[in-house]
Amino acid sequence: MATRSHLSDAFEPPEAASPPAPKPTLPEKAANPEADSPRPAEEGRRPPGRRPGLGALLGETLQIVVPAVLLALVLHIFMAQATVVYGQSMQPNLMPSERLVIEKVSYRFHEPRRADIVVLDLPQMSELLIKRVVGLPGETVEIREGYLWIDGRPLDEPYVFNRDASWYGPITLGPDMYFVMGDNRSNSNDSRVFGPVSRQAIVGRAWIRYWPLNRFQLLH
Repeated sequence: MATRSHLSDAFEPPEAASPPAPKPTLPEKAANPEADSPRPAEEGRRPPGRRPGLGALLGETLQIVVPAVLLALVLHIFMAQATVVYGQSMQPNLMPSERLVIEKVSYRFHEPRRADIVVLDLPQMSELLIKRVVGLPGETVEIREGYLWIDGRPLDEPYVFNRDASWYGPITLGPDMYFVMGDNRSNSNDSRVFGPVSRQAIVGRAWIRYWPLNRFQLLH
């Protein structure tokens, strides 16, 4: 019987199959916890595509306009108001078309004083008047050749312009009555014409001349 000439005692295992090549992977994104979460709408901004309705706009407008109008009315009635100089009776200290602020607060604490420039609301006049207080309640007022006398003594009036030669009085002013005149004495419709004025007719005191700017001044 034929025999093999050579036998090998070493066991040669079969060649192992090579592992499959790994699949290419995409780079992972950095973790961002806020990336996938919905962002809240910014405060004060409406979502895109939506417009406020007419009712909302009207409500917002009223919230702004109504308080502003009420504040303006309160200021106008109780504290101050703007006015325009008409006529020539206060020249050259106040010129036509100049704009003033009339304050109404100080006369709540004291009565009008001599030489105050005041605004008058007289029932017989269609427009407000601007004059200067020259006579106070209880005083005797007289004008002699254009010069003002108070209680028998001449009054120094450095603000007078274009003095005339008029005569008036004497008269004694009653309680809460004031004698007012314009600084431009020869061209003024004042107490020499319509008589003394009551305290109630005095709207307020001229406080500031704010226009034109080159004549801006606090008035005394």
